[in-house]
Amino acid sequence: MSMTDLPQDEPVFKRLALIGVGNIGSSIARAVKQAGNAAAHLAAFDRDPAVRARLLELGIVDSVHESAGEAVTGADGVVLCAPVGAYAGIMPEIAPHLEQGAVLTDIGSVKLAVVRDVAPLVPEGVHFVPGHPVAGSEKSGPDAGFAELFRGRFWLLTPEEGVDPAATAKIEALWSRVGAIVEVMNAAYHDKVLALTSHLPHLIAYTIVGTAFDVEEQERKDVIRFSAGGFRDFTRIAGSDPTMWRDIFLNNKEAVLEMLQRFTEDLTALQRQIRWGEGDKLYEFFERTREVRRGVVEAHQEGTNPWGGPDANGNKATSEGGKPE
Repeated sequence: MSMTDLPQDEPVFKRLALIGVGNIGSSIARAVKQAGNAAAHLAAFDRDPAVRARLLELGIVDSVHESAGEAVTGADGVVLCAPVGAYAGIMPEIAPHLEQGAVLTDIGSVKLAVVRDVAPLVPEGVHFVPGHPVAGSEKSGPDAGFAELFRGRFWLLTPEEGVDPAATAKIEALWSRVGAIVEVMNAAYHDKVLALTSHLPHLIAYTIVGTAFDVEEQERKDVIRFSAGGFRDFTRIAGSDPTMWRDIFLNNKEAVLEMLQRFTEDLTALQRQIRWGEGDKLYEFFERTREVRRGVVEAHQEGTNPWGGPDANGNKATSEGGKPE
């Protein structure tokens, strides 16, 4: 099966189950409903009873279930939308209930760790296609989601060798129908690229904001009062879900540490250039980084969604977890 084999007026999945319905999960629910041809029935489970109750009030899914196993029963598509550190605990709950031929995917920002924790627990006859939407908002919870979050944003898939191409095609069709640009890549390559483009920037943001708030009380107040745009951007990123980012750093530590070492070396060089007044070298470096910015803008990944603007709550889609992930 290829994407072209799926009629546009026919839902990709008859029953799609979402396990975990926070910001990303609720955005998926809204986007699937808006698309109209992504899933005929949307089932959901969240471990938090308050979230389950809120889902019923919002009406963005067709059924809310008391257990993960109940939610996936009868589903031909399942999406893990919880923090990646929770996957190993979720799989034993849903594995006995997964239907033969069902396609399982996820939204985790790391992929090698997901393959490590999930693949061995996937029952025979169930297809596993790991995925990662490179989009999000720093806000959390089911009320933070919005349907336009994925429009014009990349959704990366990292299926292992031997996975049925028809299963990958179904996941590709699903996310394409909610407006995402789907690309397939190797899991190790994914983790290395995202360590530089997403994980390291978040680590730097957490560090800068933490440093700013370690100063004396009056200075801390003035840091808040006189925050320039750059610092405000760092605080937005540093306001992201701490559970999610803890899990990302712990589960992609080799790639993050490699990129952190490169960054440290570059920072040391800049330190030296500032100390010795090497203006020409500083200018050359800043000119090169401007070129990178131009490339990002031309690729429509500059931080605001080119296809759909902010939602009713003022959320904006961004290229990753600053998630405006």
